[in-house]
Amino acid sequence: MSLNSDELVRYSRHLNLPEIGAAGQEQLKGARVLMVGIGGLGSPALLYLAAAGVGTLGLADFDCVEISNLQRQVLFNTEQIGQTKTAAARSRLLSLNPHLTIHTHQLEITADNVTQTIKDYDWILDGTDQFHTRYLVNDACVLLNKPLISAAIHRFEGQLFTYVPHLGPCYRCLFPIPPNEGAVPNCAQAGVLGVLPGVMGALQATETIKLITGIGEPLLGRLLTYDALALRFSEFKFSANDDCSACGPYPTVVPNSESSMSCGRDTIKSLSVVDLQRFLAQNPSDILLVDVREPCEFDAGHIQHAINIPLSELSLRALKTGHYNSIVFICRSGGRSAQACLWAQSQTQTMILNTQGGMLAWQQSVDPSMTVP
Repeated sequence: MSLNSDELVRYSRHLNLPEIGAAGQEQLKGARVLMVGIGGLGSPALLYLAAAGVGTLGLADFDCVEISNLQRQVLFNTEQIGQTKTAAARSRLLSLNPHLTIHTHQLEITADNVTQTIKDYDWILDGTDQFHTRYLVNDACVLLNKPLISAAIHRFEGQLFTYVPHLGPCYRCLFPIPPNEGAVPNCAQAGVLGVLPGVMGALQATETIKLITGIGEPLLGRLLTYDALALRFSEFKFSANDDCSACGPYPTVVPNSESSMSCGRDTIKSLSVVDLQRFLAQNPSDILLVDVREPCEFDAGHIQHAINIPLSELSLRALKTGHYNSIVFICRSGGRSAQACLWAQSQTQTMILNTQGGMLAWQQSVDPSMTVP
């Protein structure tokens, strides 16, 4: 792809780098990059990729901009509160670089849609805060031979990892078994230093530009960690696992096409908030809806007919299934309720379902007036 006169000026600092030059800049222009998760990590990564001239960007997220996002998600501003993150991000990125082509995917990544979402992109970036999504994206990248640049943050610490098919180990080689959702608190629960995702997201963009242009040494077989409090980077080397269930010689874990999500060990059946709304309207007495958020979250806003049993207390309280045909768990975004489902499956023969996207999805698709802290 040739560069026009405006692009020659816009990217002149890249063109002056012998390692990139015109050939590398044209590779950037022709690249198709998907960002899964338009939050703390996605914000700086996308801003730098857009500024660098990556020609096609895909934005995958199901959430809306909230005021609590603005402490770290520098892609958005106060006027965009309430807008979908994909639409708000698209507007901001095009204002930064009008030469881009941007595709939005307003959805939650699930086993049903992950391969369809990533198949048309050359490079995949993962910036989500859900373990099950992180594993789904990894498995799909292995299945479709897509390079993956994955980052994660927690409080004051960050991690970065790169997978290139047939050249290095995948995420499951390093962490074979996903932890139970909820076992590790997310940013909303544990907090996060606002500038931390800026560091890690910029590193994601750096890795992506290196891979596209073929310069430098990619982060293969190495986990890069960052401690913001000590201002220290560390590196842990690891090798491909011959028993890896995703990229090993005998893979057993791949994204499926069933209406469930793969958690590596168990299968959790789920339903959308729209289906939940319909079931509650038709036969509310058939469903036991259990909200596993903390009482303060529940009191701020909850669905009618829901009962509140915090996840930490679930194993201590007997579920009275009675005449219910199914038990539906819900939390803020789906993580804690997934863990509740795993526990409940071992306790009862009643149908167990997880609510996709949790209360945030309910707020977005069913009741915008709902308060979800």
